[in-house]
Amino acid sequence: ARAKSKQKGRGFEGHANAVKYNEQQTGGAPGAPQRSVEGWIILVTNVHEEADEEHLMDKFSEFGKIKSLTLNLDRQTGYVKGYCLIEYETYNEADAAVNEGTGIDLLGQVLAVNFAFVRGNQG
Repeated sequence: ARAKSKQKGRGFEGHANAVKYNEQQTGGAPGAPQRSVEGWIILVTNVHEEADEEHLMDKFSEFGKIKSLTLNLDRQTGYVKGYCLIEYETYNEADAAVNEGTGIDLLGQVLAVNFAFVRGNQG
């Protein structure tokens, strides 16, 4: 018989504090929004290369309190890569940003907004 290997750390089936990541979702069908570990993250695309955090904070803070905003820059050019991740505390805030944020004009470019994480197919 094969010896059972030891498992260290949290998250194993027998661990008392194990929480499955899929239990932290809103529920629903595949493609439904999925909560990240700390909050609801939206993905904003078509961001102008000269936009900064202040521009995005001004546009998206009207939907709720922003927990964090990540605006990645291209290492070679120093300009924005064209997307941004914004985290909200509640689903309602993030949902409002997705529904009402799509189509916002920022420095002459029309933004597209979606949830960063969606529920996949189970099975």
